[in-house]
Amino acid sequence: MAKKSTVAEPSTGELAKKAIKNRYEFVLLYDVKNGNPNGDPDAGNAPRVDPETGHGLVSDVCLKRKIRNFITLVKRDAEGKPDDGFDIYVKEKAILNEQHQRGYDALGLDPKKKEGKLKEGESPKEERVRRWMCNTFFDVRMFGAVMSTKVNAGQVRGPVQISFSRSIEPIVSLEQSITRMAVTTEKESQAQDGGNRTMGRKEIVPYALYRVHGYVSPFLAEQTGFSDKDLELLLNSLVQMFDHDRSASRGEMNPCALVVFKHESKLGNAPAKKLFDLVEVDPKNPGTPARSFDDYEVTVNKDATPKGVELDERL
Repeated sequence: MAKKSTVAEPSTGELAKKAIKNRYEFVLLYDVKNGNPNGDPDAGNAPRVDPETGHGLVSDVCLKRKIRNFITLVKRDAEGKPDDGFDIYVKEKAILNEQHQRGYDALGLDPKKKEGKLKEGESPKEERVRRWMCNTFFDVRMFGAVMSTKVNAGQVRGPVQISFSRSIEPIVSLEQSITRMAVTTEKESQAQDGGNRTMGRKEIVPYALYRVHGYVSPFLAEQTGFSDKDLELLLNSLVQMFDHDRSASRGEMNPCALVVFKHESKLGNAPAKKLFDLVEVDPKNPGTPARSFDDYEVTVNKDATPKGVELDERL
C-alpha cells in the first residue's frame, strides 16, 4: 500500500521558522571530457558558446534539471513515491496546472469558485495554495516558480539562484560523424540495396573546465521554508548529480571543486564578488590545450576570507 501524504498547508510563520538563518554563496567547478555538456537546440544542438570569446556556456536550467533528478532518486520510498515535502514540480511529462490543482484539492478549495469576503487573518486561497506548493515541492521551495497560470497558485521567488556556467578557457567543438548499421524504413533499405546504413553526427568538446556561481538568500527562504536540511541536500546534489546523469552524448562530466561561503548574518558579511575572487583557477601551461583537471591550478585564498564568513571546501 502506498503511504499517505502528510504534507499540510503551513502558515507563513511556520515557513519562516524553519528557514535557513544565514546567507550563502558557492563556487562549483566541474569538467567535461569528450562530450557535449549542454547543447543548444537552436544551433543544431552544438555546445553552447560565447561567440565573442569562444568560452563554453552551460545554462542554469541544465544544472537545475540534474539537481531535480538527483532529488527524485534520494528522496523516495521503496515504491518509488516521493518523500513528503520532496516531490518535484518541474519534472518530465508534468502538467503544471494539474500540479496546482493538487494543492487546491488537498486544501478543499475550488480555483474556479469566486472567493467571498475573507475573515480577519485569513489568506486568499491562492496564497494558501502557494504555501502548500512550497511545502510539497522541493524545487519550488528552492528555485521558486511562476504558478500564476489558469489554475492560479501564485508566484514564488526562490532563495537559491544559479548562474550560467562558463568555461575557464575557450572551447573547441569537434563534429564527429557516426554510423548506425540500421535504417528506419524498408524504403531506405531498398535505396541502399540492403546496405542498411545511416549516417549521423555528434559534436563533442575534447575537454573543458566550467565554473558556476550560486547564491542562497535567507530572506527569500523565509517565504518558502527552505531549511538547513534542504541546503545540505542541495550541496550533496552538486557533488553527486553527474554520477546519476550519464549519457553517451555528455561524455564524462564530473565535479572537481565545491567551495561554500557561509555568512554569520542574514544580510551577509562580505560582497559575493569578493568571496568568489578568493577562488582562482589558472592553466598550468598557458597556450597548451588542457585535457584534464590536473592541467589547472586551483587556489582558494583562505587567509583572505573576510571576518564573519566561514569557508567550506566540499571536494
